[in-house]
Amino acid sequence: MLNTIIVDDEPLARDILETYIEQIPELNLVAKCSNALEANNILQSEDVDLMFLDIQMPQVTGTEFLKSLNNPPMVVFTTAYPNYAIEGFELDALDYLLKPIPMDRFMKAVNRAVEMKNLFSSTNPETAEVVDRPAGEKEDFVFVKSDKKLVKIHYSDIIYIEGLKDYVIIRCKDTRVITLQTMKSLEARMPANIFKRIHRSYIVNLDEINAVVGNMVEVTEKGQSKNLPIGKNYKDELLEIVNKNRL
Repeated sequence: MLNTIIVDDEPLARDILETYIEQIPELNLVAKCSNALEANNILQSEDVDLMFLDIQMPQVTGTEFLKSLNNPPMVVFTTAYPNYAIEGFELDALDYLLKPIPMDRFMKAVNRAVEMKNLFSSTNPETAEVVDRPAGEKEDFVFVKSDKKLVKIHYSDIIYIEGLKDYVIIRCKDTRVITLQTMKSLEARMPANIFKRIHRSYIVNLDEINAVVGNMVEVTEKGQSKNLPIGKNYKDELLEIVNKNRL
């Protein structure tokens, strides 16, 4: 179960989220906060796993509040302004919900939070790492040490790689592997002709890109379209690749 808090200055917005949370057995509502100060006090006294955080709040905005936290919980931004999406992803937010929030979209964010919680709780960070291939092996796969065994992952099976705090999640077509690794070190190990860093939190397999739409890259995961944000520091290099292969 995920201990959850709501941080929003609008009473109606808090009530709607509370109604949604009450319908989800995996969520336990710890507190409803009307501003960042109240939320900070809760985070100091309670073990919080997930925070639904409004962006536009008086005195301290949601993004300012998140930047001030040394060890924040998983965060799902809630806002009426779609132009904050990229900033939200730059802060490693788990998801970004646009008000008015439909229940199915809320459920998608919750499922992602539950997935992350389960991944972290089932992984031994002391034994999870990407290791070098044996000498002489073909460079079409990588070994990942996880759960006391070496897992062989072919590059062609990797859709994208996601960084979250101190972990890296390698998302493949049929599985996923979590490892204690920095994005920078993993990026250096992966072949640059196959994988491209598009965001501080995302590396994508170039062969898995379906489309580039604005500041998003579209891939397919589990039969569904998935949009990955493009960071401003990586956009020019990605567009250069796109333009080289453009008709």
